[in-house]
Amino acid sequence: MVSKNSKFDFSELFRTMPVPRVIIDIDADGVFRVLQANDIALKYFDSPKSEVIGHLVNNFMDAENARHFDQSFKVCLSRKSTVMIQALPTMPGAGLKIYGFWVNPVADADGNVLYLDVLGQLDASDQSILQRERDDAISLLTSIFEVSEVGIIVSDERGDIVRVNDSFIRTYGWSRDEVVGAGFTKIVADDEKKKTRVNHKKFISVGGRSTDETKILRKGGGVVNVLSTSATLKLSQNRRFLVTTMMDITDRKQAEQSLLNAKEQADHANSAKSTFLANMSHELRTPLNAIIGFSELMLKGTFGKVENEKYEEYLGDIHMSAELLLGIINEVLDMSKIEAGRIELVDEIFDVRDMIVSVTRMLTSRVFASNIEIVKDIEDDIPLINADYRLVRQVLINLISNAIKFSTQGSKIIVSTKMLKNGDMRISISDEGIGIAKDKIKIVLEPFGQVTDKSEGRVASHQGTGLGLPLAKAMVELHGGVFNVSSEIDVGTVVSVTIPKARVQA
Repeated sequence: MVSKNSKFDFSELFRTMPVPRVIIDIDADGVFRVLQANDIALKYFDSPKSEVIGHLVNNFMDAENARHFDQSFKVCLSRKSTVMIQALPTMPGAGLKIYGFWVNPVADADGNVLYLDVLGQLDASDQSILQRERDDAISLLTSIFEVSEVGIIVSDERGDIVRVNDSFIRTYGWSRDEVVGAGFTKIVADDEKKKTRVNHKKFISVGGRSTDETKILRKGGGVVNVLSTSATLKLSQNRRFLVTTMMDITDRKQAEQSLLNAKEQADHANSAKSTFLANMSHELRTPLNAIIGFSELMLKGTFGKVENEKYEEYLGDIHMSAELLLGIINEVLDMSKIEAGRIELVDEIFDVRDMIVSVTRMLTSRVFASNIEIVKDIEDDIPLINADYRLVRQVLINLISNAIKFSTQGSKIIVSTKMLKNGDMRISISDEGIGIAKDKIKIVLEPFGQVTDKSEGRVASHQGTGLGLPLAKAMVELHGGVFNVSSEIDVGTVVSVTIPKARVQA
């Protein structure tokens, strides 16, 4: 016995190796002599140690084998790389089932070959080796089968269960006596029996692998949704088995059904909302138009002047409030139409410059009292575009109105255009207002999304419906354009609209 703390004698390891091993020395004349040989090598060559050690290989081999080995030694020496020799059937010890030899060069630090290490290879057809490998493989597969947390059943060509693992027993409650020997359809839900019977027959006959969702019966009642994977196992004498793994996905299926139900409810609610808005549009617009129309007649004194100044002031408030309410209703209806995909573009060719001038002129009255300046920076050669005039105009009104709403006294709003190198047109509206925090830009781009942080100066009087930016974004994207918002608190906001090259007229 060898102690771990003592110096190990590797010569003993060399001597008792289970494969033939020979060390070849190369003398000054390039002659190959055996320096060392282990016990099984001496047995393989059927020669005593005295006839092998220190001798040429032709001393213990026939001439043909000796010449074969000698030539291989020379090739290995010249190439300085490993060479393989196949064992010839005339070897005395051929009964040892040696397939061949590896001849490996052993070199010094300078690459000079000092020795040749000749190592035998066991014959792969050796039945004892194959048996050991087969036993190891069976042991490994059995361990995997038993310790797997996934239920596994094995069924034969007739569809009878021949084996189940412990996980199947634990998960589904059946005992081995109840299922082994029974048809596999015993554990399958009634509405799945026909399908699984057809699939079993198909895969047993043609082989292959399949994954499917199946319903398995639990012992004592109840159905379990499982993800099953089946593969054909072919054994000797053309015996075929079907190996099926089963993973319980009941919780996942229930979650999927809950999500589906929630989606259906949301879709129903969304449809009801759209229907309500569509039905209410006429109901709301009709009286508002009447209020706006009659209040205008009274303010203009069409049928006689209003004598009381207070009444005239109230009429102005009524008219303004009605117009504001009508604008809100129109925004809500436009957003609902866009969400429902019911807005169709009416394209026409028009001048962007004229549209910007018209919109800024219309909104100038809103900034007069605040001393806010609207500056137009439009390129001289800005081309025409082919788009929906009404929607693009609404985009500009929404964006400039938003800039006015959140601008400070005496600040500046710049409306600019620029042609990009790729042929797109960019329209930008920048202000010097209170700005939006970067982490809240996403909120203001969502329908009805509003930032109400008073620390940022967004007081209640500044709040609208929360549809201005989302509507503008949706209308731009309907044209295939890009909508972008960049902002910084107390510095200002820049909103840019990019019209794609396809809509820009050369």
